[in-house]
Order: sequence, then structure tokens, then C-alpha cells
Amino acid sequence: MKTRIALVFLLAVASLMPAVSRSETTLDTVLTHFDQDAHSDLKGVVVLRDGHIVAERYYNGETPDALHDIRSAGKSITSLLVGIAIDRKAIHGIDDPVSLYWPEAKSRPVGEVPLRDILTMRSGLAAFDEDPASPGNEDRMDDAADPLAFVLSVPRADPPGLRYRYNSVTAYTAGVVVAKATGRSLESFASTALFAPLGITRWHWASDASGYTKGQGNLLLTTRDLAKIGEMVREGGVYEGRRIVSEAWLADALSPKVTISDTDPYANGYGYFWYAKNQQIDGQPVTVSFASGNGGNKIYIVPSRHLVVAITSSAYGKGYGQKRSEAILKAILTQPNSTWIQVAK
Repeated sequence: MKTRIALVFLLAVASLMPAVSRSETTLDTVLTHFDQDAHSDLKGVVVLRDGHIVAERYYNGETPDALHDIRSAGKSITSLLVGIAIDRKAIHGIDDPVSLYWPEAKSRPVGEVPLRDILTMRSGLAAFDEDPASPGNEDRMDDAADPLAFVLSVPRADPPGLRYRYNSVTAYTAGVVVAKATGRSLESFASTALFAPLGITRWHWASDASGYTKGQGNLLLTTRDLAKIGEMVREGGVYEGRRIVSEAWLADALSPKVTISDTDPYANGYGYFWYAKNQQIDGQPVTVSFASGNGGNKIYIVPSRHLVVAITSSAYGKGYGQKRSEAILKAILTQPNSTWIQVAK
């Protein structure tokens, strides 16, 4: 009787093995397909399911240990650091005005803006990165001899909270607020409060001419470490049993506050420097939260599939970079044998 039970068990296990192998091979094939991409600037893709790497591929000479500039996806990291600063009581809350933490901004347009409107890019400042003539355009800020003074000089265009305008001045301001509130540079605070708990030991975060970390971007990470951050977010702020940022902050930060589908073909809504989109997969909506950087740099988080997809790309300034990254995500989500991303609760 025992022999028969053992035989039945072994047969049952054996019957499952080919299905697992096929699903993983299919996923690898999806990533291999992008070897044939017409552009030579895709760098890496890491796919996590429940925190485990289930597929990983590098392109065009990239390696797993290569640091990569994720550009504006760094804004989403700045959002995490704002949340951690709030968790630690260094920042009281997002209804506080910028000037409460940056006294020099008092009586300046940026100083009167609540952090809530900074984080949703509804500051009301005359800052719009898609318009080179905008007084607060990112390139103008980068070229300024004193970016800190530059931000203080940006005029108001609308009352705070009224209109969404994508810009880097707001994310830079958020980074300055974290630095002022914690008494440390944004990079130093990130080192101990975020990167070390995640086991991230190699990174570079650029500072500007004013000596402040660029909270708007220019953070260099490996593709694996980018995925690691995504997994922590997917798990509600916990990584390997350790609480890094509060679940309440992440729920609020990822919840869309602004509808942007009329101006952004890749997103429906915008939270606190995090995007959201309902992807239509096999006729069904799948909610995706994501960080996004110029060129197609992404952290895609798909809670319903227990999935994180990190993509690094150097298609800076090229529209196809964003389109290609979304195509990679959709190709992963539309696998014929989709059970590989369905995890029983």
C-alpha cells in the first residue's frame, strides 16, 4: 500500500515538471525575441515572481553588474524616500508647505506649495519639461550655475493643485525637502534608509552644481537592484521580512491622484511620482503601477500576477524606448500558458 502511494506521488510530481519547464522556456523565448530589436540600446530585463527571478536577459553587451542611469524613474525612488522621511517623523505630512522645511523658499512661489501638489506635479509653477521655453524647464535647471537658486526663481503659472504639468523641478524640490528635513543629502539618506536594507551595495546618484542630489533622476542602479526595489513595493514596503517604508505610504503613493491619459499614451493616472495603467490583456484589465524613465527605463509592478518587471534601456530621447518597454511587459503578460504567473493564495 505504501509503495503504491509513493508511486502515485512520484507520478503526480513528474506530471507537473514538463508544464513548469515549458512555461519557463516560453518566458525565456519572449525575452530572447528582443535580441532581434532594430535598435541596439535595450540593456536588460529582469522578471520576478513572488520575489524570485523567473527570467533574466541582457542585451547589446550589458551585464548583470552594470550600473545604468534610470533617468526619471529616479523620481519614484525620491517618492519612496519622502515616505520613509514621513515614517520617521522628519517630515510631518504632505499637507505641509515646502517652506516649512526649506526656509529660504518662504515668500517664493515654490515655498507656498504643499508637498502633496509637489508629488503630483500640480505645483502651479511655470515648469513644463516638454516646453523648452518654459521658465522652469529641466534643461534650464540643469544648465543653471546654482540650481537651488533657479528653483526659487521659478514663477507661478497657476494656483497649486489645479493643473498637472510634467516637470523635474518638483522632484528636485522633493529631494531638497528630504535633505533639509533629515539633515543629510538625499543620496546619504537613501544609502542607509533604502539601499542598505535592500542589500543594494553599488549605485551612483548624481549631484548638481548646488551640491544637492538630483531627486529628479540620474540615479544609476543595476537591473536586478531595480527589480529588488519593485519587489519591496509590491510587498507593501517589506523586503525579506524587514519593514522599509510603511504600507500606508505606498498605498497612497501608488493610488492615482491625477488622470493623465489625455496627455500620456502609456499611463492612465499619476500618484506621488508613480504611474498607473490598466493594461488590456486577453480582453481583461490588469492594473499596473510603474516607475518610468526616459528611454524606456521601468519598474513595472503587477500585484494581481505577483509580478515585477524591471527594464533598463538607453534609448534616451527616442520615443520607441517607451513603446518597446510596454511591448515587453505585454508580451510577458500575454503568455499562452499564463498559469506561470498565477499564484494560489
